[in-house]
Amino acid sequence: MSRDCRALAAQCCYQVIDQGRSLSDVLPKAQQQLTNPLDKALLQEICFGVMRTLPQLEHVCARLMQKPLVKNFRALQFLIYVGIYQLHFMRVPDHAAINATVDAARELKGQSLTKLINGVLRNVQRQPQLFDFSQAGQAVQFCHPGWLISSLQAAYPDNWQQILDANQQKAPLWLRVNTRQISPQQFCTALTEEEIAHSQPISELPGAVLLDSPTDVTELPGYQQGWFSVQDAAAQYAGLLLAPENGQHILDACCAPGGKTCHLLELAPDAKLTALDKDQARLVRVRENLQRLGLNAEVLAADAANPDSWWDGQLFDKILLDVPCSATGVIRRHPDIRWLRKKSDIAPLVQLQQQILQQCWALLAPGGKLLYATCSVLPAENHQQITQFLSSHADACLLPISLQSNSDSAAEPGWQLLPGQLNRDGFYYALLQKAPQDNHNG
Repeated sequence: MSRDCRALAAQCCYQVIDQGRSLSDVLPKAQQQLTNPLDKALLQEICFGVMRTLPQLEHVCARLMQKPLVKNFRALQFLIYVGIYQLHFMRVPDHAAINATVDAARELKGQSLTKLINGVLRNVQRQPQLFDFSQAGQAVQFCHPGWLISSLQAAYPDNWQQILDANQQKAPLWLRVNTRQISPQQFCTALTEEEIAHSQPISELPGAVLLDSPTDVTELPGYQQGWFSVQDAAAQYAGLLLAPENGQHILDACCAPGGKTCHLLELAPDAKLTALDKDQARLVRVRENLQRLGLNAEVLAADAANPDSWWDGQLFDKILLDVPCSATGVIRRHPDIRWLRKKSDIAPLVQLQQQILQQCWALLAPGGKLLYATCSVLPAENHQQITQFLSSHADACLLPISLQSNSDSAAEPGWQLLPGQLNRDGFYYALLQKAPQDNHNG
C-alpha cells in the first residue's frame, strides 16, 4: 500500500516534538516509504514548514479546539497542524488541502476524528483573522522558544530580530568546487550548459557556487566524478583560515560528515591528515565523501576529548576543532533544532568544548595553529569560550582574521558570522597559534 505523505508528515513531526528525535533522522526514513519524487519533496516541504511555524499553528489550533489531542491521538494533532500549514503557508488549493488531510486521518487510525479535523480546517479557511499574531507573545510571533529569543536579545541587542527572521528562511544550496578535479569556471560552464541557474557571489570564496533553486545534487554534472561537494559558504571558510600545506601533519578532531576534511585535502592533497570522530556510524559518510572525491585520510573512531585512547605521540602542525555545539547558527537548515535544543543543554556543551580544546591544544606543535569553529551564535560557546581559554593559556595567541569587517563585532575575539549575512549560515571561527618553544624572541 502506498503511504500518504501527509500522514507521514504528521508522524515525523510527532516523533520530533513528542519523542525528541531529529528530523534529519526521521525524514529520510519516511521518504523511503514514498516512490514519487514529488511526494518526497512535498513531505520535506511540509515537515520543514511545520517545524518553522509550530507556535503559530498551535496558537491557531488553541482558538478552535478546547484542548489538543493526547495519547494515542497525538499524531492526529500534528496532522491538524499539517492541514493548517498547507492552508495558510502553501499554495495547495484549499479543498485539496482539507480533503487530503481528512483522508490521511484514516491512515492514522483516526476515522472517529475526521469530522473534528474537517471542522477545524474549514474554520481556519473561513477565518483568516486567526493569523493575526500581533497580540500574541514573542515565541508565537517569532516562532522560536522563549529561552533562545532571550539569549539572542542579550547577545545581539541591535539585530536579534534579523537573526530570528533569517532562521525562518529556506536554506540556500551552496556547493564547493573541488579544484583538484575542475576549475570553478569550468564547473559553472557545465551548470550553464545544463541550464542550471547559479551564481558565485562571495569574492574570497572563488570555489563557492550558489544554486538559485534546490535540486537533487546527484543529478548535477560531475557528481560521481567528485567535481563538487555540498557545503554552506560559512563552512567553506574553515579550509581557507587553517590554510593547510602539503607535508603538514593535520588533525580534523570532530570531522563528521567530512565536508571540511575533504576541503583541507583538496587544498593540500599531500598533507598527512587524521580525521577523527566519536560516532562510528557518522564516519561512514566521511569515508564515502573521501572516496567520491578521490582523497585519502586516516579515519579514526575516537574521542577528541580523550587523546590517550588514540594519539600516537606525534604532534600536529595544524588542528581543526569544529566542536559539538548548539547548532543555533544553522536553524534555517535544520528547523527542528530550535525545539530539540534546551536551555539546559548549553552549559554541558560549553564544558565539553572546553575539554576538547584543552586536550587538543596539548597535541599541537609549538608554532602550530588551531582553528576553533562552531555553527553556533551563542557567545558562551564562542568568544566567551576563547576569552577564557586565552586567559588560562600563556602559550596561546589569537591571530587576526583578515576577512572580519568592522561590522562583525571585531571587538570580540574571533569572527562571528550571523545567519543570513551574504546568504551564509551562522558560524564562529577563532584562529589560535601556539608559541614557539624559543618564545623569548616573541
